[in-house]
Amino acid sequence: MAHSIELLFDSDTEAAIRRMWDDLAAAGLSARIPPGRPHVTVAVARRIGAEVDELLRPVVKRLPLRCVIGAPVVFGRGNVVLTRLIVASGELLDLHAEVHRICGRHLVPEPMANSLPGQWTAHVTLARRLDGAVLGRAVELAGKPSQFDGLLTGLRRWDGDQRVEYRIGH
Repeated sequence: MAHSIELLFDSDTEAAIRRMWDDLAAAGLSARIPPGRPHVTVAVARRIGAEVDELLRPVVKRLPLRCVIGAPVVFGRGNVVLTRLIVASGELLDLHAEVHRICGRHLVPEPMANSLPGQWTAHVTLARRLDGAVLGRAVELAGKPSQFDGLLTGLRRWDGDQRVEYRIGH
């Protein structure tokens, strides 16, 4: 399983995303709604050691960070992942690069390429394993409103093996 460093939303933004999850689930689209909390993954590796928690404390001081939740974005083919874009502001890109500068050598054996600065697409996942036949309906449900303001307020390290979150800076 993967380990990751993730940004968390404030309660209002999280509630808006959870409503999208609920709408997709209620529509019976045979998609897998993500478990846990809505988040924006900023670094991913096969393993990330606990030592990064202390190293990343300065990043938490940059929060809260305003963000814009933008258009629906689809990853993959066939059974796809439906997400909402997090518009990449200069502040968000700087924070992302700082996370990688600080903990890059602790991402074992190496960071996943799609999470690296210059290759990263900031997003929040809405549904996985979504069949292409229902994609139009899913995008219609998940695309309202077309964009909205949000707030990123927390940072965590996610241990995907144990399915445990470690809040950083709290």
